[in-house]
Amino acid sequence: MIYLSIGLSAIFSFAIMFILAKLMGARQISQLSMFDYINGITIGSIAADLALAESMDERGKILIAVVIYALATLLLSVITDKSITARRFITGKPIILVEHGKYFDKNFKRAKVDINEFLTQCRNSGYFDISQVDTAILEPNGKISIMPVSSAKPVTPSDLNISVGQETLCANVIIDGNIMPLNLQKLGYNEEWLRTQLANEGFNRTEDIFLATCRPDGTLCVYLCCGEACKEIFM
Repeated sequence: MIYLSIGLSAIFSFAIMFILAKLMGARQISQLSMFDYINGITIGSIAADLALAESMDERGKILIAVVIYALATLLLSVITDKSITARRFITGKPIILVEHGKYFDKNFKRAKVDINEFLTQCRNSGYFDISQVDTAILEPNGKISIMPVSSAKPVTPSDLNISVGQETLCANVIIDGNIMPLNLQKLGYNEEWLRTQLANEGFNRTEDIFLATCRPDGTLCVYLCCGEACKEIFM
């Protein structure tokens, strides 16, 4: 009986965490502030206790704690959206580590970032030669944004006075052999058109297609599953 109770508590805890996560919104780990990160760990820890709770009274107390933490997170999110001052206090402000090639030692200490960590993040951003770094800013989420010197910036079409057309997004029209009718409809096509295009190229079974994408101009790109490999075919 105790195992059944724990099982039901775990399912209940999972459902509560899922609902709260949806309400609080989704962001990548790299986008979380320190407060969000710590709060997420705390909520997860309390939810784990909820999964192992045996009595209804204990579950109720733990559930109240989880809801309070979630509501506090939502409230702070609303406050930071409305107030710049509160946003700077709660989320934090960017810290300039390097400006025009000048390194601010006090800001490094304030941010608790040593030079080795800084060099690692520079390499992760593709800058192995720090002489190419003009400005570096530590963002509130812990990432370092880098602006290179002008001579190290990638050349763009505008630099060469070249006019290029705006690229458009491809839509997934077949995933794991299943046709995505809504994606087709947004492109102005239908399932009959897709099957005709595939049949013209010898693809009579959508079940054999791992992934197929389509551009607004009707260009299809088909990926076939061949064992563990995928074969790419442009149409």
